[in-house]
Amino acid sequence: MPFNKGKEMRLWSISPEYLDTRGILAVWREGLLARKVLLGETKGYKFHPQLERFKNYIDPIEAIDSFLTYVYLESKKRGYNFDVTKINFSKKEKLIKITSGQIYFEFDHLLNKLKERDYERYNLIKNLKDIEPNPVFDVYLSEAIERWERI
Repeated sequence: MPFNKGKEMRLWSISPEYLDTRGILAVWREGLLARKVLLGETKGYKFHPQLERFKNYIDPIEAIDSFLTYVYLESKKRGYNFDVTKINFSKKEKLIKITSGQIYFEFDHLLNKLKERDYERYNLIKNLKDIEPNPVFDVYLSEAIERWERI
């Protein structure tokens, strides 16, 4: 599953409900790639910083499957047809700790993307103050951005 050269893997920590069509398709595809990396089924992306939070969890496959389950559930709400057989469906919550600073950093990053590619969605969410994470993440109060984030 190759990626466009120069594009960064983005496994959004924010809730998939905020993503536009392009974003949710990309996070599903990239999450499946991340799963393959964690299973040792691919040579590329082994050391990608976005994978660090999953690798550090006691069961990385359980964590990525739960992450992807919430992406899948959002896709179903939108009428998309993602192949859920590619993961072990698991609605586990709060498996991985993450800073509130990371959540707000990612939300701002998404808003900047949406200004250009989905202005309607941008207007819909731009004034939100309480940003929800993907339920697999347990947010704790800290302005810090996670060390695995590429700025």
